[in-house]
Amino acid sequence: MTSEAGTRRPGRRPGNSGARDDILSSARELFAANGFDKTTVRAVAARAGVDPALVHHYFGTKLQLFTASIALPVDPRDVLAPVYAAPPEDLGRALVAALLGVWDSPHRDAAVAMFRAQIAGGDSGLIRSFLLEVALAPLFERIDRPVGTGRLRAELVATQMTGIMLVRYIIGLEPLASMPSEQLVGIVAPTVQHYLTGDLPGM
Repeated sequence: MTSEAGTRRPGRRPGNSGARDDILSSARELFAANGFDKTTVRAVAARAGVDPALVHHYFGTKLQLFTASIALPVDPRDVLAPVYAAPPEDLGRALVAALLGVWDSPHRDAAVAMFRAQIAGGDSGLIRSFLLEVALAPLFERIDRPVGTGRLRAELVATQMTGIMLVRYIIGLEPLASMPSEQLVGIVAPTVQHYLTGDLPGM
């Protein structure tokens, strides 16, 4: 006689209501420790004790799993699609406008909560992976002029945008906190553009 418990479906454990949470927890740990590029769905599944098919069932692609693991309200590459398509001379404005568009939208609370939680947790691994391996990685080849400066340029952009997130949305310093986003884009975009395509002393 075969009991229900003895006929498990592949990738599913008995009482698997906690499997999704186990997958998310494992994904956070691995993404934080190894980064986005070096973390595989198979590794996440193994750590969570499930079949990789179950990870895909709940989350789809690795990028969607990453987005869920850090509680992002939107797919970052959907938001940044206009940036990836922008001509080189417009990258700075397009990037600042895209990020402020999310932060000043109904997704603001969720985005700020994610940022605050990662900072408060004292582990920057997930934010680092998000910025350098997910959000800005598609730009590396285009901004790697001279060769070898692409990652540095992305890191300089990250300092600018995380600083705005912290000061405008978490600390709430005025007048930055209530400044219209269009005005802020006009102020910040030239600096971000310089980081992306301008001359870097000594490079």
